[in-house]
Amino acid sequence: MVIVTLQRDKCIGCNYCVEMAPGLFQMSKKDGKSVLLKSINAKGFYTLKSTDHTLVENGELALKACPVNIITIKET
Repeated sequence: MVIVTLQRDKCIGCNYCVEMAPGLFQMSKKDGKSVLLKSINAKGFYTLKSTDHTLVENGELALKACPVNIITIKET
């Protein structure tokens, strides 16, 4: 299981996560912040749970590129 979390409220809209992992993230046209695709919102934390372990590689690139450190990835 792969768990990707985005703390969207702290996003500064730099677009690095979208560049590194376009299959996981996109930019919102409403507010210019990142959106974690297919995620569930729980109090500002957007979480995606998947059995697709190929998400980890691109997700980690996005995690490292994020200047405000709002992305986490756990693999179990």
